[in-house]
Amino acid sequence: MAAVSQAFKGFLLQALRSSLYTGVSGSGSSCCRCPLGAKRYLLTDNVMKLKEFQHRKVAIARNLLGTKETYFKNLEEKLTQHKLILNEELKTLLHLCDSQDDVQLAKNVIYRYHAENRNVSFGKYKFGPLFMRLCYELDLEESALELIKEQHLRGFFSDSTSFNILMDMLFIKGKYKSALEALIEMKNQDVTFSKDTYVLAFAICYKLNSPESFKICTTLGEEALIKGDVLSRRASCFAVALALKQNQVAKAMSFFSQIMKPESITCMNLNIIIHIHSNMLETLIEILKDAAEGNLSNFVKKQEFSEEVLAAVREKVKDIPNLRARFEEIYEKLHVSGRVTTLTLDAMLCHTPRDRTSHLVLLNKRTASRRTSQPLSQSLLAE
Repeated sequence: MAAVSQAFKGFLLQALRSSLYTGVSGSGSSCCRCPLGAKRYLLTDNVMKLKEFQHRKVAIARNLLGTKETYFKNLEEKLTQHKLILNEELKTLLHLCDSQDDVQLAKNVIYRYHAENRNVSFGKYKFGPLFMRLCYELDLEESALELIKEQHLRGFFSDSTSFNILMDMLFIKGKYKSALEALIEMKNQDVTFSKDTYVLAFAICYKLNSPESFKICTTLGEEALIKGDVLSRRASCFAVALALKQNQVAKAMSFFSQIMKPESITCMNLNIIIHIHSNMLETLIEILKDAAEGNLSNFVKKQEFSEEVLAAVREKVKDIPNLRARFEEIYEKLHVSGRVTTLTLDAMLCHTPRDRTSHLVLLNKRTASRRTSQPLSQSLLAE
C-alpha cells in the first residue's frame, strides 16, 4: 500500500507541476460574491475564524502595555541582539499587524522564531493559520504564498488549515494558478489533506477547466480512494462539474455515483446536466415532471432548478416536438410552484457553507438549572 501511495504521489506531483507550464488558463476573477459585495469563501466560518481573529486583535491592542510602536521597536532590537523570541511575543505581534510594513517585521520574527524552535514540535502552538488570517485580512495573498514556499520555514506551516486558508484566499481573488502552486507545495511538504483540502483542490481544478486540471482532479480522487479518504459531497460536485465541462460524461457519472446523499440543489442540477450530456432525455423529462408535480419522497428537500440549467434542457429538446411540448408544460409548473432559481450552477457550487457547529451548540444548550434542576425559562434560553 505504501509503495502504491508513493507512486501515486510522484505521478500527482508530476501532473501538478506540468500543469503550471502548459498554459493552464484561469486567472480571471469570476469567483462568487455575495449580494452585498462582501467576500465569499469556500470554507466555513468555523475554519476561517476571521471574526474571531479580528475580535482578538482589538482585545490585544486594548490590553497592550505601552504603544504598538514601542512593542515593535523592542522586537526589532531583540532581532538585532539575537535574543530569544517568545511564543507569546510572536502571537501578540501577529495580532498587532495592520499594514504590509508590519507584516514584513512579522516575517523576520517568524524566521527567527522558527530557527530557534525548529525541533520543538510537541505541544507547539500553530502560528500558520494565524499568519494566514492576517494575510487574508490585509489582502496579502502573494506574500503568504511566497512565505509558505520558503525552504527555511519547512515545518512552520505543517497543518492543512494554513494551506486551506491560503488556497481559499487565492481562489476568491481568481488566482487559480497561484492556488494550484499552493496545492503543489502542500503535497511537496507532505501535509495531510483534510476534507476541506479536497474541496479546494477540486474547486481550483474546476475553475482552471483544462485537460491538465481534469487529470489532477481524477488523480487526486483515485489517491483519496486508495487512502480510504471519503470525499465530501461538495468536493464530488466540483469533480462532476469539471468532468462535464471537459465532456468526460462517464467520469462525471462515476463521481456522481460516489455521492452518498445527492439530494442537494447542486446535485440535482448536476444530475440534469448529466442526463443532457448522456442524451437520456425521456428520463430527464420524467425527473422534471416529478419535481413539478411534487411526486417526491418526504426526505427530499424542495427541488429547485437553475434557469441556466433549464435553458440547456430547452436547447437540447428544441428539435424534438413531443419532448419540447412536455418540457414547456413542466417548465410552467416549476415556475408557478417556485422551483426555478436565477442562481447559476457556478454560484451553487461556489457558495459559502454554513457552520454546523453553531446548530449543535444550540441543541446541546443546557435546559435545566444546575441549582434547582427546574427547566430554564424560555426568555433565559433566548439570551
